[in-house]
Amino acid sequence: MNPDEREELARLLPSPGEPVLTSDRHDLLKDHLMRELTEQAPELPAVATAPGRRARAPRRRFAVIAVPLATAAAIVAAVLAGAVGSRTATTDADAVDLLNRIAEVAAAKKSVPVRDDQYVYVRTQGSMKFSEHDIRILREASWTAVDGKRAGLRRVTVLVGPPFRPRDPLSSYSRGTHDMRLNPDPNVTTFRELQALPTDPDALLEKIYAGTRGEGQTRESAALEKIGDMLADATLLPELDAALYRAAARIPGVSVVTDAKDYTGRSGIGLSFEERDGRTVWVFDKNSLDFLGTADEALLAVGVTDKTGETPAT
Repeated sequence: MNPDEREELARLLPSPGEPVLTSDRHDLLKDHLMRELTEQAPELPAVATAPGRRARAPRRRFAVIAVPLATAAAIVAAVLAGAVGSRTATTDADAVDLLNRIAEVAAAKKSVPVRDDQYVYVRTQGSMKFSEHDIRILREASWTAVDGKRAGLRRVTVLVGPPFRPRDPLSSYSRGTHDMRLNPDPNVTTFRELQALPTDPDALLEKIYAGTRGEGQTRESAALEKIGDMLADATLLPELDAALYRAAARIPGVSVVTDAKDYTGRSGIGLSFEERDGRTVWVFDKNSLDFLGTADEALLAVGVTDKTGETPAT
């Protein structure tokens, strides 16, 4: 490819700082929108992945929805992957120290007993961008079966968005609260599968690298995204939670952000990780070192319930 062609394709990339969909999320949202356009169904579809690969759970990943979908961006990303992957990242010693301190705090917490017939409850707040002038702010609660064998529930409350309109293909994301059934999906990592992960940081990181092979621009960015996706559920598993932070400390390209804020504006201390189109920042409470979420999505609550639709007692 000559320089002119490369420059032309590069212009099709999203603007700097705009979140980019993972391939799993890209396929999930594309299928969901197509289903709404044809069937008006409020149910989330399964995520298609390669055999043997576990997809990130779709229940609480807020991201940009490009309509039409930015296929050209994926092409450019593939073309430029070699150049991006060759960049050498360095790790801040203070960041490693902070990750290890966060791991110590996580390991000291009490584990939560969880039965197979229960549900993991996660509540978050973030936004979805449907177009340049259509950005919807929403709060999401999800209930997923611990063993992954029963249907769960995704409850989306759109705080900022258009009112409901009859025959609107995106009515599930109109202002108000909408319930969506979460069918059992073999491609979504279950809580029990998280429990089975190794808690030795080196072994855990190697397993994450193996499970995300071929994803992301670099194996490091794919591993960090996978770790970030597991942090909410892992708060119920102190040993795994600690191991995830210690594994992240072994990935180059991390630095400390002294004054970071999550999506809802809560202040804390941040850990910044290099990404292809910017930086991902994990935000932690400065005193407790509890995980608050990121600048794109705030983690509001995690717990266990006996039924879908229930809120944990604590």
